[in-house]
This record gives sequence, structure tokens and C-alpha cells, in this order.
Amino acid sequence: MKKAPAPERAKRHTQANDTTVSTYGERLDSLRAALLNAGVEPANSDALLARLPDAESKPIRFGTASKPNSKNGWLIAYYDRGLPFVVVAGDWATGAEMKWVSSNVNAMSPAEQREVKRRIAEARRAREQEQAHQWEQAATHAARCWHSCTPADPVHGYLQRKGIQPHSARQQGRELVLLLTDFSGKAWSLQTIDEAGNKRLMAGGRKAGHFVVVDGPDYPARILICEGYATGCTLAELDPAALVLAAVDAGNLKAVATGARNRWPDAEIVVCGDDDRQTPGNPGVTAARAAAIAAGALYALPEWPDEAPLHLSDFNDLHQWQKGAA
Repeated sequence: MKKAPAPERAKRHTQANDTTVSTYGERLDSLRAALLNAGVEPANSDALLARLPDAESKPIRFGTASKPNSKNGWLIAYYDRGLPFVVVAGDWATGAEMKWVSSNVNAMSPAEQREVKRRIAEARRAREQEQAHQWEQAATHAARCWHSCTPADPVHGYLQRKGIQPHSARQQGRELVLLLTDFSGKAWSLQTIDEAGNKRLMAGGRKAGHFVVVDGPDYPARILICEGYATGCTLAELDPAALVLAAVDAGNLKAVATGARNRWPDAEIVVCGDDDRQTPGNPGVTAARAAAIAAGALYALPEWPDEAPLHLSDFNDLHQWQKGAA
């Protein structure tokens, strides 16, 4: 199961120095340390800091250590008398954010503190506009790629191994392609799955609150929401009358379930969770229960026979194991 970023990685960090850092080099050193302390790790810190003047009052993007080619990092700087004064930065992939101020905020006058807050709010608005622009560009690219794909081959290696039909999947080369949409049907992102089962979300695409429509009617009386596509296909084959939505991972279940409740207020909604029995805290069950409560929905888990292996976790695992045990 692909998990949401761990809470400890999604930091919100404000760095204010105890004393004013006066020289340009000192401020760069302080800023470099603040980025790392907040979990915003550039692929190349020196190259990023060399671009700092380009970030004055507008966001720039940069590669991070974990994804050097994706430009998930963003940074906005504000200068005062030729020196960086306020810097706001973050990593869209992990949710980490950092606010750096060159001097001790508590030692500032009320007017200076108001100016810092104004610039941070300005930076937040600029970052949100940049993020929305990035998502829209990715959405256009996702729709274009989706329409260029062909229907999925029923004998694709992943489908055969999971014992499922293609349903809504398409194919490009040897990869299955899944479309992530919203409740209006707008394309937002893609997920690809190769024959070995390796899954990859499109860089820059928006996942939160979006989902894969696996199969089912446009006007459903019953909606099943799960994490992964293979689980969704199994559910669709077991309950053909239901609309089945795959949220991609546990962290997205709540947003999809509450969105489905708003879209279909009278439908029966069932959140079909993964049972991560061997993972501390059982994140699949925890997320499914929370999503069901938030959406006023039911939730269901696989019912394991006593002899079922412990590594099995979802409805597809159970169905496949039962077929082999029969």
C-alpha cells in the first residue's frame, strides 16, 4: 500500500534568528541550515542559494534531494536593503514548509512585525497561485496522454497476476494507465502500473481528493471506495451494480469519501479498507474508519479465514488466495 507522507515529514517550521544576521554570507548560511532543519532539502543547496535574487517577490522551483528532476521544491524571498529578509520555502512532495526571518522577530517593533507577516502572507498567496498553475498544466498533460492511450490488454501481466479485468484502465506501451479525476469528470493526473506492479503517479499531478473511476453506473445507489486499483477491480467484479472508486492510497480515502457524500448524498457509501495487519497502528484500517466516520458511510474489511497468510491485506489478496485455495 502506498502511504501518505508521514506526519513528521510534513513539517511547518519558522526560523527566526536570536540575533540579526548582518552579512549576505551569514544569511545564506542561516537560510541553508533552516531549510535542512525544516525538511526542505534541495538537490543542490549552493545552486539554489545562487538563484535567491531571482526569487525576490516571486516563486522559483527547484529539485529536491529525493526528487532532483521533479522540481517539487519552491522558494520565495523578500529583500531589504539588498539583503534577504524573509524567505518562505517548501516541498510539495512531502508537505514540508519553512519560514525564515533574518532577525529576531520578538525584538522587532510592532510595525516591523506587521511587515514580516504581510510578506509571509504575500508569499503564501504567490505559492498557492504557482501550485494551482502547476496543477492545471499537469491536468492538461494528463488529459492529452489519456486520450492517446489504447484500451488495456486483458492479458497484461499485472492484470493476469491480480486475476482482474481491465475495467477503465488504458495502456501505453507495456504500462497500464489510470486516470485520476474529480467529481465533475475533469482529468487531474495519471497513475501508471507496469507488468511487475510498480506504480508511479505523474509528476506535478494533483492527487488529493481525486480518484480513479474503476467501473459502475453514473447514478449509483451504492458506492465502494478503496485504496488501490486491483482492489477496486475485485470489488467491481464482486458487486457489478456498485460504482467503485479507487483513492490511490489510505491518505486520500477521507477526501474521496466526503466528496462522494457531497456528490451523492442519498447513496450508500462503503469505505473498503486495506487491513495492514502486520504494520504498527494498522494504517489501512485507521484511515478507512476515519473516512467512513467523516462521510457518514459504512466501512468494510476483508474477513480472513484462520488459515489465511498474514501478509495478505486487501480484498484482491483475499479473493486471489481463496481462488487458489479452492
